[in-house]
Amino acid sequence: MDKQVRKIGVLTSGGDAPGMNAAIRAVVRTALNNNIQVVGIRKGYNGLMNGDIKDLNGKDVSEILGRGGTILHSARALEMLTEEGQQKAANIYKILGLDALVVIGGDGSFRGCRALAKYGVNCIGIPATIDLDISCSEYTIGFDTAVNTGVEAISKLRDTSGSHERCSVCEVMGRDAGYIALWCAMGGGAEEVLIPEEKELGTSERVIKQLLENRSKGKRHNLVVVAEGIGGSQQLAKEIQDTTGIQTRATILGHLQRGGSPTALDRIRASEMGYIAVKSIMEGNVNKIVAYNKGEYQTIDIEEALSMEKQFNPEMYEIIKVLSI
Repeated sequence: MDKQVRKIGVLTSGGDAPGMNAAIRAVVRTALNNNIQVVGIRKGYNGLMNGDIKDLNGKDVSEILGRGGTILHSARALEMLTEEGQQKAANIYKILGLDALVVIGGDGSFRGCRALAKYGVNCIGIPATIDLDISCSEYTIGFDTAVNTGVEAISKLRDTSGSHERCSVCEVMGRDAGYIALWCAMGGGAEEVLIPEEKELGTSERVIKQLLENRSKGKRHNLVVVAEGIGGSQQLAKEIQDTTGIQTRATILGHLQRGGSPTALDRIRASEMGYIAVKSIMEGNVNKIVAYNKGEYQTIDIEEALSMEKQFNPEMYEIIKVLSI
């Protein structure tokens, strides 16, 4: 970029995540502080393709720091998978006179950024997904809140299952990634956890064997955490009860984990990332992803970011097993 930045757009895309509003607020206020106009784009890429926009000022983002969800709303945009849709979005970007676009979302949202860059759109992405499945960043907005919501729910399940000496099977979110399940399992003191990355780690036979072993050592109530990508929680609960005679109940937390006021960590990281995104645009550092790794922020080229693969570390599972005995 070889000209002064005068106007930028911001949108949230994909699944909502607590802390998205904090990131929007940071983008808007950092931009306004530098005399940059901000256009809010509603409903993600759908809003960009259809010109569903709103000028944002400081008042528009007042008191949204602690709100869950996203004031800009979000939606899946299948049309963005086509060249026609991408060209349409890029044309609207140019008609609006935008100098850059801030995209707050996950991996799919960043693929949209990469596609738009080929049509001359200057993008910068902020990782926001409760699943923590962005390969280029150790932190994603919303994960901390989702885990805290899950652990709180699991703690309450423990209270009631302990009173009746039952087993609780708790299904948490995580379609393709088991990070929420792993963290909730450790934070909630689970005996077993089933995750998409390592399906062989937790078959029903293994779960039942672990529960019986724990019972033989005096544990009178048990907890199993299941990632959404594994599913079958009701069936697993039935199999545990039919095989062991232990009363077992399944609870599916579902979208409960997407909502709620973001934790302090999500608010702070989102605010810092929003600030860094605007500063990067002003420096001409575009078509990048804002990432947080090893305690520091960095911007990573979008092509490099999307080519990275997130490696599953089995150590956390091993710790859960050791502590469950």
